[in-house]
Amino acid sequence: MKLLSARVTGNPYSADGQFAESIALLPPGLRAMAATHWLDKSLTLDSITWHFGNFGEPRLVAHTEMGLHELGLHNLAQCFVEAKELMLPLLARRTEADGDPYEILEREGLKRRGDELDERASALDDLGPGRSLIYEAWIRYTRAHPERIFESEPQP
Repeated sequence: MKLLSARVTGNPYSADGQFAESIALLPPGLRAMAATHWLDKSLTLDSITWHFGNFGEPRLVAHTEMGLHELGLHNLAQCFVEAKELMLPLLARRTEADGDPYEILEREGLKRRGDELDERASALDDLGPGRSLIYEAWIRYTRAHPERIFESEPQP
């Protein structure tokens, strides 16, 4: 996290794309960590469908999807893609009056589908108290591929 904090700028909650632009310059493994950190936060505090209401900037979404695959989290990546395909079109039409992502799913008659995706992602991440599927993948990945984290020259 210290390495990421030192090298990444921009606000991941913003739609301006600066955060995604900043992480694009990182080595592939570090870029995967920067992008998936926010998904881990969403899975801990909210859900995979809610994630897109906070972190739906298209390039960050793309980095997150690629990052999940880079880290070997292919099942979570598949769930992420399905949630993206459900949520992004709905959120693209969102107005101030629309409410939160759960309210939008309910109004559109898609609550059951959203709940299925949320439950699937939650089950994948359910490793027990104090454990995270994503952060444990970071550790395995760093041990297996340190050169993809600690490159001296950033790669586009």
